[in-house]
Amino acid sequence: MSRAEMDALGWDSCDIIIVTGDAYVDHPSFGMAVIGRLLEAQGFRVGMIAQPDWHSAEPFKVLGKPNLFFGVTAGNMDSMINRYTADRKIRCDDAYTPGGEAGKRPDRSALVYSQRCREAYKDVPIVLGGIEGSLRRIAHYDYWSDKVRRSVLVDAKCDLLLYGNADRAIVEIAHRLAAREPVERITDVRGTAFMRRSGDPSAEGWFEIDSTSVDTPGRVEAIVNPYQTTSEQAQSQGSSCAKEEGSAAVIESGVKPLTFVPNPALTHRISVPPRERSVIRIPSYEQVKSDPVLYAHANRVMHLETNPGNARAMVQAHGERDVWLNPPPIPLTTAEMDYVFDLPFARSPHPAYADENGSHDKATKIPAWEMIRFSINIMRGCYGGCTFCSITEHEGRIIQSRSEESVIREIEDIRDKVKGFTGTISDLGGPTANMYRTGCRTREIEAACRKPSCVYPGICQNLITDHGPLIKIYRRARALKGVKKILISSGVRYDLAIQSPEYVKELVTHHVGGYLKIAPEHTEQGPLTKMMKPGIGSYDSFKQMFEKFTLEAGKKQFLIPYFIAAHPGTSDEDMMNLAVWLKKNGFRADQVQTFYPSPMASATAMYHSNKNPLRKVTRASETVDIVRGEKRRRLHKAFLRYHDPNNWPLLREALKAMGRADLIGNGKHHLIPTYQPLTDGSYSSARKKNSTIITIPTMRADPPEPGTVLTQHTGLPPRQNGAAANKAKHKRA
Repeated sequence: MSRAEMDALGWDSCDIIIVTGDAYVDHPSFGMAVIGRLLEAQGFRVGMIAQPDWHSAEPFKVLGKPNLFFGVTAGNMDSMINRYTADRKIRCDDAYTPGGEAGKRPDRSALVYSQRCREAYKDVPIVLGGIEGSLRRIAHYDYWSDKVRRSVLVDAKCDLLLYGNADRAIVEIAHRLAAREPVERITDVRGTAFMRRSGDPSAEGWFEIDSTSVDTPGRVEAIVNPYQTTSEQAQSQGSSCAKEEGSAAVIESGVKPLTFVPNPALTHRISVPPRERSVIRIPSYEQVKSDPVLYAHANRVMHLETNPGNARAMVQAHGERDVWLNPPPIPLTTAEMDYVFDLPFARSPHPAYADENGSHDKATKIPAWEMIRFSINIMRGCYGGCTFCSITEHEGRIIQSRSEESVIREIEDIRDKVKGFTGTISDLGGPTANMYRTGCRTREIEAACRKPSCVYPGICQNLITDHGPLIKIYRRARALKGVKKILISSGVRYDLAIQSPEYVKELVTHHVGGYLKIAPEHTEQGPLTKMMKPGIGSYDSFKQMFEKFTLEAGKKQFLIPYFIAAHPGTSDEDMMNLAVWLKKNGFRADQVQTFYPSPMASATAMYHSNKNPLRKVTRASETVDIVRGEKRRRLHKAFLRYHDPNNWPLLREALKAMGRADLIGNGKHHLIPTYQPLTDGSYSSARKKNSTIITIPTMRADPPEPGTVLTQHTGLPPRQNGAAANKAKHKRA
């Protein structure tokens, strides 16, 4: 990270310099550390510039000129999501910065860093990666500017963009650049994107396919009538199968020979070009920018081409140039995953962030590292296909699992080498907790599949859901000497878990630290179908198992369900029904999530276009109800926090407008009370215009249970009390 460290290593220069928007933490959960260690293992000298001051190019020269290329990443998060809330308000902290300090990275960091690298050393190739580049590889809707932006390739002016997990791609590119191959000739690496002039000779030999031919149900052929004679079939085609009379072909007996005609159902068929030389042209940036329907169509086609087994290259015009996307990277094998995770990570922040004693105080602690310092990633990928999630677009839907031995070695390394370890592993997981070693029954089926999800609308019959290997790892890990507890903090995919009661029992009995988080996201079918999430019945089944095994274990444990407000396809009635369900089941959400339209997600395409890209997109296709505007988004969020007195005025107004005033009252079956807290923490409810309200103060921050009497309406003057009050009371009696 510094010239002094280069001098200590005897380096006169770096081969590769990685610029990142995160603080440098040498841990396999941080992408820049994985890429850095992987390149180091290949013999390259790697420098790291973490969170540079972007206001000039000088901080980008601190390690000198790299011999091969700059590797640029915004960090573990998209920089816009990192800095802004779902309501477009600036966050006050940044978990990937020492002390959680905000403002240490620019908006659209990948773009800004690339431009500064170009200013620093004009002739050095720039290779852009990370999730920000991955999710912006084509023209995309940008929630923060509320418009469609160009591919980040165009604006960043980088030479190559790597999307997805780029382990294999970055190694190949580094070696080819080291062999003095010009970067503009590296156009055949999977998982990369680059710019090409329209009509470029290097594109010769490719078969271009219009995307509208990909997203159609196919040519509808007429059904052949099985009772139609050959002669009648030929006649229907405007020809005849009979030879003219007097022809030499007529047999002397007078019987005409049998004549075969082409099957009309096979006419006009075209030969399919080889997949490895096919490229799909999706609508241009200019088209998708001006036409939301074409945007939804392009988004749908892109998601149809995400399976590495059958995906084709794609191209999208931006003016006179094309953004060319090669097919997705081939997933790593178990041996390759082990190689990556067995690299010599320090598993701690760089010493530059510590004091002279090597310790971290409040000002230097990196919150994201504190959270994952004792956690272990056992797999990559997710085949859930949730439309609001970016995991599938980035890591892919094919599960890549480490071996049991590799996972155990990492646990032992943490136990023996990581400072502050007290015996508890905080997580064994990944994008999900329980997809380890699950996947398609055969590679042939997997390579041919084009479904966006293996578990929606139901679990695919070809999906192997065996949790046995995961159970085995759990048992072996908690039996290790010096390990007191193995917790599971990654989200459990409960519709998979209920396929294995043995797994649920193992999880609940040994690996829940009081609370277990799961994400049903909603209770109503409207939004659930747009999320591609299972119905609430799966949650109920898992809850029954959870409570049963918790009781058997003699523990006090709780499920924490997560829900999303304002997701596309959600009506006000859907949110009201969810709030009623929450109250009925005794849930009071402390923190709630409002839908955040991240770049390139299917739900974001719904948000922008009002169309459903999960089905064929046409101008007359299904229209999706979109929750726009601050007031309606606040309302949906308020339904999730129905118990917060600050939300009651808004909810009362909405319920009355919806014709559901029956949910307003002080009974147990009511959603919100008629009373409203006063500024001193007490509660009031005026039932009569001229009545006096006597308030009963409460020390609780939340309202009393429904049915609690909070007011007495005496009809007395405000200051009447004592004997006068008693006299008036007896008189009325």
